[in-house]
Amino acid sequence: MPKNQKERFEELANVIATLRSENGCPWDLAQTHETLKPTLIEETYEVVEAIDAAIPAKLKEELGDLLLNVMLQAQIAADNQHFTIGDVIEIITEKLIRRHPHVFGDVAADDTDTVAKNWEAIKRQERGYEDRHSVLDGVPDALPSLQKAQKLQRRAAAVGFDWEEIAEVVAKVDEEVAEVKASLKANEPDATEMELGDLLFTVVNLCRFMNIQAEEALRQANRKFTARFKWMEAEIERRGTSFEDADLAELDAIWEAAKRHV
Repeated sequence: MPKNQKERFEELANVIATLRSENGCPWDLAQTHETLKPTLIEETYEVVEAIDAAIPAKLKEELGDLLLNVMLQAQIAADNQHFTIGDVIEIITEKLIRRHPHVFGDVAADDTDTVAKNWEAIKRQERGYEDRHSVLDGVPDALPSLQKAQKLQRRAAAVGFDWEEIAEVVAKVDEEVAEVKASLKANEPDATEMELGDLLFTVVNLCRFMNIQAEEALRQANRKFTARFKWMEAEIERRGTSFEDADLAELDAIWEAAKRHV
């Protein structure tokens, strides 16, 4: 008889516990929360790549690798008598029920904006949030800068600090571009760095206003640039020349051709 989900989960938990047992695997026994951090980040990005590739079998495999890290982290905590994987599951289950009163309670929420506002309001009432005096408290410093900027902006927008029209956001982008140009004209490197940061932050806010993930938008741009640059490399090789030998005008022409082909 095929195993059900509960049995499969219990089997995985037993395998992880065995790997961390006295006669288990030396590598697994040597791991700590800290040593697993790089792998956790790496596996998360591999899940993202599998999603982008739209290959279900690959996503299934990468989600398993990510789950392995979560299970190892929980087993390490259990070995130190801090908490178990059961405690992890219990706390997230309770949190999901508590933060979805429109599903599990009698609160009305007919759109995603209302859901998001309710979510943030409930979070502020929970244990562990008493010392957070700002809606921006608790945003992880370890987040990639684009993601952190967008999360900060969402927090601010959730309490009403937001533009009303997209034209206002675009105007702010134009304003920041003008300030970058002014700092460049004044030959002030430190000021230019600051203004470029403001410009990036505002462009991220434009993404947020349009419900576009800034990180994903830039990831797509990276993929597009990579594909076009590789086309350039192939075209330059086909012509029997090199980047070093081609002048800028020729490279620009090849780049424009790459844009038409890729």
